[in-house]
Amino acid sequence: MSPLLVLSLVLGYFLVLMGISWLTSRDADTQAFFNANRKSPWFLVAFGMIGATLSGVTFISVPGEVGSTAFSYLQFVFGNIVGYWLVAGILLPLYYKLNLVSIYTFLDQRFGISSYKTGSFFFLISKLVGAAFRLYLVAGVLQIAFFDAFNIPFTVTVIVTIALIWVYTFKGGIKTIVWTDTLQTFFLVSAVIFTIIAITNTLNFDGAEVVERISSHRTSKIFFWDWRTGNNFFKQFFAGMFITIVMVGMDQDMMQKNLTCKNKKEAQKNMIVFSLSFLAAVFLFLCLGVLLYIFAEQTGIAIPETTDELYPLIALNHLSLPVGIAFLLGITAAAYSSADSALTAMTTSFSVDFLNIDKYKEESKKKIIKKRAHIMFSVLLIVVILGFRAISDESIVVAVFTVAGYTYGPILGLFVFGIYSKKKVIDKLVPLVGIASPVICFFISKYSEELFNGYRFGFELLILNGLITILGLWVISKKDVEKNKSCK
Repeated sequence: MSPLLVLSLVLGYFLVLMGISWLTSRDADTQAFFNANRKSPWFLVAFGMIGATLSGVTFISVPGEVGSTAFSYLQFVFGNIVGYWLVAGILLPLYYKLNLVSIYTFLDQRFGISSYKTGSFFFLISKLVGAAFRLYLVAGVLQIAFFDAFNIPFTVTVIVTIALIWVYTFKGGIKTIVWTDTLQTFFLVSAVIFTIIAITNTLNFDGAEVVERISSHRTSKIFFWDWRTGNNFFKQFFAGMFITIVMVGMDQDMMQKNLTCKNKKEAQKNMIVFSLSFLAAVFLFLCLGVLLYIFAEQTGIAIPETTDELYPLIALNHLSLPVGIAFLLGITAAAYSSADSALTAMTTSFSVDFLNIDKYKEESKKKIIKKRAHIMFSVLLIVVILGFRAISDESIVVAVFTVAGYTYGPILGLFVFGIYSKKKVIDKLVPLVGIASPVICFFISKYSEELFNGYRFGFELLILNGLITILGLWVISKKDVEKNKSCK
């Protein structure tokens, strides 16, 4: 693919985003930045959330991972679906009832200021590391595949990328994100469909043969029942359910989009429709993965040692130019649809939870605070991404990302204990519980095979993390004062 064509596509893509930003951010105030004045059409939010959920890592990893884990990822997604429905039925009504901008305000109302700051802090750390990690991986692919041809250093690529994201989100915020996510989802899904059509045409498969080849291929197995393995159905299902509850229902990034809908009913419709659309999108990715392996087998293409490279390899080097263009737009959309919303969510959470932006009445003062927070997190994203690059050790980077995942456990414990228990806690001790829980989980996971007869933790470690947090909150619960008085 011509480097000039690549440059033209990337610039054209961002020009479209800038145009959307200009249209959606005219006369936008701080409230529009945080919740789009609660005027977003629910179906638009539902479609756009697909792109935000399917990050750049998913875009390049899921098709290649089919060769190692078959369709077992669907077990996890089935749990996701149940999780989305639980979020729609339990958490969304709560957030709309309390009229929240930052969802962690609930913890302040329920427990106190320390609990509130603890939940928000863990979200900010998790989102910063997670968003930077995802953008780092995809930026690495784009750097090797395209930007090295222009002799553009990785540092410059990252700085320009984050700067562009800042430019099209700094004014409209979530109001702009709802619309840009829709465009980016379109590009992402179109890339997968384009590639599937191109492969089936190249191999002369008709519709019936495509279905037969995918269903009979050795990688199309869905369910796995060995309890000792990480892809056991029950581990995957319940982990998928709880991870969705935490990383969607208790995550400012994903909930901020839902809270832009007009009312609770529309937000719930959005979540249900999105969940089914998400399932369909993941199934498409998995089918693409099977077809990529079939294509490689029949054309004599060697499977890369790193399966993440399989989709880029075939799309860019062995299929037509339109497929390469679609892939470029798809991976760009996948990367930035999660990064832009993460940046907006971190800005919102920090502005509301730590800078107390709501106490200022002047709109000009609010805009200054919001702008500074937005710039700060843009710079932090650049620093963390370049830090990953400097480490240049995949095992360390993956470990950092895994540790970031642990930080959602305290958030899960805080919300579950807050919703389903009437107990009060010693608020100033909550940060200690929040820190202790992931540390304990880390050591349990590290020595689980020795402790539990060969058992290895997978995603279900989040559940354990949440349970330890709940136990810690119970330990630091205040005694029932009224009950004690009646006993005297």
